[in-house]
Amino acid sequence: MSKIITFAVPCYNSAAYMDHCVQTLLTGGDDIEIILIDDGSTKDDTPAICDRYAAEYPNIVKAIHQENGGHGEGVNQGLRHAAGLYYKVVDSDDWLDERSLQQALQQLRRFALAERPVDLFIANYVYEHVEDNTRKVMGYRNVFPTGRVFTWADIGRFRPSQYLLMHSVIYRTQVLRDCALELPRHTFYVDNIFVYQPLPAVKTLYYMDIDLYRYFIGRADQSVNEQVMVKRVDQQLRVTRLMIDAHNLNAVRSRLPKLGRYMTSYLSMMMTISSIFLIIDGSPAALGKKTELWEYLRMVDRKLYHKLKYRSVSLVGNIPGYQGRKLSVHLYRMARKIYKFN
Repeated sequence: MSKIITFAVPCYNSAAYMDHCVQTLLTGGDDIEIILIDDGSTKDDTPAICDRYAAEYPNIVKAIHQENGGHGEGVNQGLRHAAGLYYKVVDSDDWLDERSLQQALQQLRRFALAERPVDLFIANYVYEHVEDNTRKVMGYRNVFPTGRVFTWADIGRFRPSQYLLMHSVIYRTQVLRDCALELPRHTFYVDNIFVYQPLPAVKTLYYMDIDLYRYFIGRADQSVNEQVMVKRVDQQLRVTRLMIDAHNLNAVRSRLPKLGRYMTSYLSMMMTISSIFLIIDGSPAALGKKTELWEYLRMVDRKLYHKLKYRSVSLVGNIPGYQGRKLSVHLYRMARKIYKFN
């Protein structure tokens, strides 16, 4: 591979904001590859913008046009064509801090020269809230050693609101290919699978305490908007079930106890989110889907079912009765206000 890193940028009717994203990536220079995946855009000039960048920067930018397949298929397409040693997804309405990018690339170049490059590079990300022009940094100083290669045995405890998201991870490309990562088409929230599924295949990690990824949040049409999430709850359920199926967490905990503990917490968070949005919907059909989701987990892993439903953060989404459901939603919205995660 001749490139240090491939940045995949799925684009769907992104003309109003994608320039800012691409311009920040271009500061990485010739060591990087940018793959712009036009996901069947029809409402604006996204296809033409992708082609323009590919023509202006032929040694850096590739443009791929596909029939609409959703964000996950954009990620898949980028991975199929990636020439970089490392692979990172950057949403077209987000961007990277240019100074932090130079620091990250400097370290990744060192790994490229190593006999065994690290499998997972982690950096901080920043919530950029458009509604009130505030920022919130999500870092990992309490979890990971800084400035050295380490393994899962060396990690600390994540806080309840602290998770590895797509924004914070840079995987070695071959790790993703070796674990046969393939995200479902026409499904939102697949970034959770992207982060979660490859974790047991990671043997070495490196954390750099820099605020690299800038996550733009607050648009009314964003997939993480509460009303949008309620409408798309079936897609959230699909992702959560795929995560249940992805790994036997008992086996992971036996082999890698600290990673198993974290992945259990991550799955608990996904079960909680799914439960909360079904409760917000409130229809008999939605509440029935909530019961079905938990029953699915019970059939797959009875021990994990009891652990998550009654002894973890998922308890928030399982308070019984009508008043209990109201309390669940209240607690969720209070946490959202405090942590500003969507």
